[in-house]
Amino acid sequence: MDRITKSLGLFPEGSMAGTIPSYFVYGEPDRPLEIGFFHVETVMARRKVHLGQVKAHKHESMAQVTFWTGGRGSYFIEDQRLDFSAPAVSFVPSGVVHGFSVEPLGSDAIVMSIADSLLPSIAGQTTLALDRPVMITGQETVLLWERLDRVMRLIAEEYADLTAGSERIIPSLAAVALTQIGRLASDAPRLAQSPQQLLASGLRRLVERHFRENWPIGHYVTALNTTPHLLAKASEAAFGLGVKDMIVQRRLLEAKRLLLFTVRSLEDIAYEVGLKDAAYFSRFFRARTGVPPSEWRMQHSSPR
Repeated sequence: MDRITKSLGLFPEGSMAGTIPSYFVYGEPDRPLEIGFFHVETVMARRKVHLGQVKAHKHESMAQVTFWTGGRGSYFIEDQRLDFSAPAVSFVPSGVVHGFSVEPLGSDAIVMSIADSLLPSIAGQTTLALDRPVMITGQETVLLWERLDRVMRLIAEEYADLTAGSERIIPSLAAVALTQIGRLASDAPRLAQSPQQLLASGLRRLVERHFRENWPIGHYVTALNTTPHLLAKASEAAFGLGVKDMIVQRRLLEAKRLLLFTVRSLEDIAYEVGLKDAAYFSRFFRARTGVPPSEWRMQHSSPR
């Protein structure tokens, strides 16, 4: 395996002068994602936008897998860079700054974008840790690279065709691809994370486990052995949200999932997301979406 080259100042010139941009997909303004959003395209499908030089950016609410099928270049994640020749693959959680510089002729990759709202259902089917970035390159373990190549190309085909059942097949295939990446990563050096990035990753894990339990922020501070100020800074830097807003958004996401994909009553859903009763849940939901939960369910449910 090639070794990761650690270096500072690897971001394209000028990208650190102001706020690092957050995109939907590269070059397109950030926007709210539908529950379970999934997107696949090739890097060179946007070559007119980036010309092989993708500047430092992040995605606020989706993770990305970039599987390089051809070419060579440099890929950076936060303050670390990996010079690579295909095959190579990266997994980048939401909120992590990344970018690359590649030779435009002969270079390409399949990019799989997965909304944070879809990741929890995939997490139980994969061995890859989904709260930290990874970048792998090299020719060893050829069989694993061949398997990953087949799965990623199948995902791209399913996404392009979107035939009956694709919405069920694609998340399962994504879990297989992520597990293949995890197998490759077991032989590779890990990307180091800064203290702030580690803190943000820990917060993400704790929110996922405890958002239903109405933990006060002090509980998160204590569990992570930090201070309220440092935790707030880490949350804002990684997710663009304060700690309280992050917890609220996770609770709201779970409520939307239950409204959309189950027939559970409002009382049951209120209990499931940690709110005391249906009336309080309705006020909570309407304040953040503009409509009561029953109306939102009717608006977003597909005809049976």
